[in-house]
Amino acid sequence: MKKKMPLTLYLILKSPLTLFGAVLVILLILMAIFAPLIAPYNPNRISLREKLAPPSLKHPFGTDEVGRDLLSRVIYGSRISLQVGIVVVLLAGIPGILIGAFSGYYGGQFDNIIMRLMDIVMAFPPLVLALSIAAALGPSLVNSMMAVAFIMIPKFSRLVRGETLSLKEKPFVLATRAQGGKPLYIIFRHIIPNSLSSVIVLASLVMGDAILVAASLSFIGLGAQPPTPEWGALVSVGRKYILDQWWYATFPGLFIFLAVMGFNLFGDGLRDILDPKIRGR
Repeated sequence: MKKKMPLTLYLILKSPLTLFGAVLVILLILMAIFAPLIAPYNPNRISLREKLAPPSLKHPFGTDEVGRDLLSRVIYGSRISLQVGIVVVLLAGIPGILIGAFSGYYGGQFDNIIMRLMDIVMAFPPLVLALSIAAALGPSLVNSMMAVAFIMIPKFSRLVRGETLSLKEKPFVLATRAQGGKPLYIIFRHIIPNSLSSVIVLASLVMGDAILVAASLSFIGLGAQPPTPEWGALVSVGRKYILDQWWYATFPGLFIFLAVMGFNLFGDGLRDILDPKIRGR
């Protein structure tokens, strides 16, 4: 008897764009995990004799202004980008989920105050607000991740609040409340677990946004600092040589594009798969 393919896997394989996004995400993860094995050189190895060498068999992506192999630096840069995405999702997701759940469950004036604060944060252009926070904290990768995480909190809080407003009127929540269930028990036992499917979709989309915003901050000098092989920082230095040494900025920029596109395509497909209304069409 043939074993049936899981529905989620079937739906991913059925959607070419979702499958393409999933493949890009998996390749990024594998590249980050096995960077020491697949990178041909130490990413910080300097060779002044080979500075700004064009792409070749020895250096497929060329070299930078001090002769470091760009392929190796791009490969190791995947670790930083993935780290940025994961840290931002955790720093934004955990408080965002708690804020949204408590705000939606208790409602009233408490909900109004919390949501107006979230509206204030969302009123600013995300990149401008992240730039301001990163500039105030000082240029570093850690500070840039904290700045990006702060601007992402309202996304999680508003999503979970909406889920909470719907879930708290469901029969199983009303039954728990009638049996004497405490608000904290209801929130952590019923509200948050039943909101996780939507949170997972948002997290995959936020990963792409986080990588892009963090790369933008590094591009203007507020993110990762030299000699860290971060993609945005590589593009920033490479733009000085763009007319004659096109490969310097092109390859890191291409990987930023692929990583962001991969998470966005996968997130959009995951939303369609986890939403029964869309899935049933």
